[in-house]
Amino acid sequence: MSSRIDEMFQFHQTALNLRAARQELLAANIANADTPNYKARDIDFARALQGALGGDGAQLPLNTTAAAHLQGEAGETVMGAPVQYRIPTQPSADGNTVEMDTERTQFADNALRYEASVRFISERGKDVLAALQG
Repeated sequence: MSSRIDEMFQFHQTALNLRAARQELLAANIANADTPNYKARDIDFARALQGALGGDGAQLPLNTTAAAHLQGEAGETVMGAPVQYRIPTQPSADGNTVEMDTERTQFADNALRYEASVRFISERGKDVLAALQG
C-alpha cells in the first residue's frame, strides 16, 4: 500500500524539486541584474521534468572529430537537465543578459506553480488520510 502512495506522490515531489531549483536560478539572475557580463540562465522545465521522471529525455551524443572538441555534458545541470543561457531581446552595453521584466515574470510564474503543486499535494494527502482512516 505504501508503495502505491509513494508512486502517487513521486511526480509531484520531482516537480517541486525542479521548481525549487529553477527558482534558485531565477533568483540568481535577479540578484545579478547589475553584474557586468552576467548571463541569465534557466532550464526548460517540461524537458527537465520528463528527463527526471525517466522519460525520453535522452539526447543524441555529439560526434567529435578531434580530441579538442567539447563533449555535450560539460555544462551545469539541474537534476540532469542542462542549464541554458537566456537569449536577451535587448542586449545591454555591459554584456549582462538579465532582463528584469522577463525574470520577474518567470519568477512569479514559477512561484505560483510551486504553490499550486503544494496545495494539490496537501489536498491529495488529506484525501489519502481520510481514505485510510475511513
